[in-house]
Order: sequence, then structure tokens, then C-alpha cells
Amino acid sequence: MNKAQSYLNNFIIQIINKDLASGKYTSVHTRFPPEPNGYLHIGHAKSICLNFGIAQNYQGQCYLRFDDTNPVKEHIEFIESIKNDILWLGFKWSGKIHYSSDYFDQLYNYARELISKGLAYVDHLSSDQIREYRGTLTQLGKNSPYRDRSVDENLALFAQMRRGELIEGSACLRAKIDMASPFIVMRDPVLYRIKFQNHHRTGTKWCIYPMYDFSHCICDALEGITHSLCTLEFQDNRRLYDWVLNNISIDAHPHQYEFSRLNIEHTIMSKRKLHLLVSDNIVEGWDDPRMPTIAGLRRRGYTAASIREFCRRIGVTKQENHVESAALEACIREELNESAPRIMAVINPVKVIIDNFPVGYEEQITMPNHPNKPEMGIRQVTLSREIYIDSADFRETNYPKQYKRLVLGKEVRLRHAYVIKAERVEKNQQGDIVIIYCRYHPHTLNQTTADSSKVKGVIHWVSATNCVVASFRLYDKLFNLPNPAAAKDFRMILNDKSLVIRQGVVEASVLAAKAGEYYQFEREGYFCTDSYQFSKSRLVFNRIVGLRDTWSAKVRT
Repeated sequence: MNKAQSYLNNFIIQIINKDLASGKYTSVHTRFPPEPNGYLHIGHAKSICLNFGIAQNYQGQCYLRFDDTNPVKEHIEFIESIKNDILWLGFKWSGKIHYSSDYFDQLYNYARELISKGLAYVDHLSSDQIREYRGTLTQLGKNSPYRDRSVDENLALFAQMRRGELIEGSACLRAKIDMASPFIVMRDPVLYRIKFQNHHRTGTKWCIYPMYDFSHCICDALEGITHSLCTLEFQDNRRLYDWVLNNISIDAHPHQYEFSRLNIEHTIMSKRKLHLLVSDNIVEGWDDPRMPTIAGLRRRGYTAASIREFCRRIGVTKQENHVESAALEACIREELNESAPRIMAVINPVKVIIDNFPVGYEEQITMPNHPNKPEMGIRQVTLSREIYIDSADFRETNYPKQYKRLVLGKEVRLRHAYVIKAERVEKNQQGDIVIIYCRYHPHTLNQTTADSSKVKGVIHWVSATNCVVASFRLYDKLFNLPNPAAAKDFRMILNDKSLVIRQGVVEASVLAAKAGEYYQFEREGYFCTDSYQFSKSRLVFNRIVGLRDTWSAKVRT
């Protein structure tokens, strides 16, 4: 079974296969119906892969339909970002883009039909009163005092709502179902509300807008959707989905199927809370690399292939669970381990002077671009008398027994170069080491000799005279708790080290880098050039992931 087949192997696929085999449908037609009130996150990526993947697998169709029924929160910026995310993930919608607003006239007429059948009424209760009358899981609801108006009166009032003659919040249209239903969603749900708000497509033509539960089932039917897929929180809403279609004069009746939504540890998927992160300036925007948005993941350096692979691995079930963030990181780490060229960068630099090199000395060291892929070629890296190493790679005293890096009086190998021995240090007035003075062993260039056979440590380095100064943005989890949604205030559990910015140096070969280019900085992790702050004169690198998952260990300590 190949990857595509294993991804398309779940209970929904089994249902589709059964429907096709029985002749219930001759083709498959799905849809992806986002509300344009924010950027898509990785939970939406799961739905995109499922809906568009099904259409591809069965040579069917998948519509992109924007649920633009609430003009207060919707924006063209969000529409454009959603379109871009779908295309970037590698999918293309069938035909033209659809909008719920395409069907506003039909939706209005279907609402009038429900009123004419005595199945809907105009209510003047406030939103708080409607909530109070609706009851709770243990307490039945009670009828609105406006529930038993005549059909003619309700039609007249609904027409007044349509003409803008009633003020916002003074009236709404509700379905007349059952206030004693064990399912709260069936206790006379609101179908239409008044909103005097300019709509991005219809302008001021409408001042009443349908609720999602009323509009999306009708849009599904009008578009010929065969399998309407949504997440488990809409499971009870399926009763309303069916009720609406059963009580209007419409030929098609799609079926709604629910699957578990995606929850990732240390991440929130609530669009409302993501809005707060942006509006409160906790993050830099919807595309902040710490955000779980597709735009944020893309800017951080995740590839479309790695996200699709992650969605394939987690699968589609009805079981709610929290996926470890390491599962997502593993997908990009495995991809870049194969494809990212190796390069050396020093993020916390300290200068080393190799005393027995002449002043001004430089030597070209040949290095492979990938240790296991000779086809990726080689590069020449300058080794000079003055180099930088990472400050964590040197200890003057008080080093652990297993420390295999540079120690005063001991030796270490410079990666792909010589063995050096630390002999003395120079400190500033604060007592910080600013220069480490070393000597190199001339016959140890990539060689193991009698003198160097006991040298176990290897450290990376960058020439101080032929390097590029760069900023390194070290991203980590945004929240300290695995389930931030359970916190009373998710803003109180923010990880204050979710972004650490370092100024360091990198090999001069990165001057040929392009925006969004990937590298493995040896012994540091996988990085990419920041596509939004890219400049040849000011390189900025985002850390995508480390070389291995260290978060669990950090949390334990």
C-alpha cells in the first residue's frame, strides 16, 4: 500500500466505496467551506487534505465555498490567504470559487417556505433571553411568547426584517422544532439575524444574514455535494442539517459525516483565541512562525509536503485525541534530513585565534554539501587564523565528565579541518571570555594520527574573516502546557522563550541564498531564510526544528 492509499483508508472512504458500489452515487463531490474570518490553521489542513484528496482519488470534484454569512468578522484579506494556502498545499478547487452569498436569494425564499409551513417564526426575545429560554442539558427549554404567531404575521415581520425596518437585535427568525428536545441545537435554533453591515460581495443589498446551520446544508444540496464532511463538534447539528432539508422543497439531500478535529499539544486551534493572540500583539501577526496557521508554518520553514505527510500519518477517525507536536516536527525533520544542504553557522560566537597560523593566513577546506549524497556536490570553506566557535563548545574549568568539546589544555577537532588545542584565554573586565588562543596540529587535516587518535570531540566553526553576520530566530512552543485550551486564561501560560533572537555568523556561501531556502546548520538544527525579512545585506534565519526533539527533556528539567 503506497502513501496515498494508506492516507485514503478510513471510515469515510469505506462509506464512499459502499455508496459507489450500491449505485447511490456515480461520482464523488466534496467541498471545503471555510469562514473567511481568519487565517487557516493546521487543523484546516487536515480537512483540506481529506476533502481535496478524496476528490482527487475518485476523479471527482471538490468545491471551495466561502461561508460568508457574517459580514461583521469577514475580510478580503482572509479570503486571499485561504486561497493561497490551498494552492500552496498542492490542491486546486473544481470550477469557480463558490460563496454562500451566491445563494442569498434562494436561502431567503427557503426561509419564507418554512414560515409558510408554520415551521419558523419571528422572535423578539433578546439573545440573552433566547439563551435563557433554551434551557440546559438537564433543564428543558420553554416556548417563546412569540412562538404561536400566525403565518401571515411572521411573513410580514420577516419582510420588515428584510427591508431594514427593524433595528439590529430586535428580532430574529427561529425554526419551530421542539423546545423539549434532548438536543439543544433542536430547541428552536436561530435561522436569520439582522446585521446592518456592508458585505464584501453584496454590499448593502442585505441587512439580514442566515446562520451557518441553515445555509450550509442548503448550499450543499444546491451544489450537488455527495458527502458533507465536518468535525465532531457538529455531530448534534446533523439533526438540524437533516431537519432543514427534510422540510423545504429541494431535491438533493446530502449526508453529513463527522470526524475528529486535529488537536496538537502546546497549541491552540480556536480561531477566536488565535484572533486574540494577533489583536493583543502577543505574536507578530497571523503568519508569525509560532502560530499554528498554515501561513505561520510556511514562514517558519515547513514545506507543503511535510504538512500533507503529517495529515496522512495522523489519519481520519472519530476518536478525539491530542497529537504530540513531535509528530509534526518529525515530518519536516525527515524531509530536510534528506534534502537540506549542510552548512556551518555559529549562533553564540566566541573568537578563537590559532596562534601558529601566520597573521592573515587562509586555507580552503573542501566540505561535502551532504554527508550521504555526493550528488549534492562540495563547497570550499575558508579556514583562517581567526575563527568563531560556539561559546557552549568551550569550558575553561568545571566541565562534565562526558564533555567532548574544547577545554583549556585539551584538544578537539574542527569539523572537516584540523585538531586544535586550547592554551589560554583573554577576558574582558566583566570576566567573560572574549578570545580563546589555540594551536593547531599541522598533520591532522581530516586525518587520524598517533597524536590525534584520542581526540573524540568535533565542533563546528566559521571563519572570522570570511563570514556573513546574520540574525537567528530560535522558535519554540508558544505555550508551556500540553493542553493550553484547558487553561483558565491561555495568555498566562505563554512560553517566554518561544522566540529567542541571536546575532551570529554563518559561512559566506549563504550569500547565494534565496528567500525561503533550507539548510541544516550542523549541530544546530534546520533553518530557512525568513521569506518576509529576506535581504542580502541582512540575513535572517528561522529555526524550523532542532536536530532531534528536546522539548520533553526541557520540560522535565
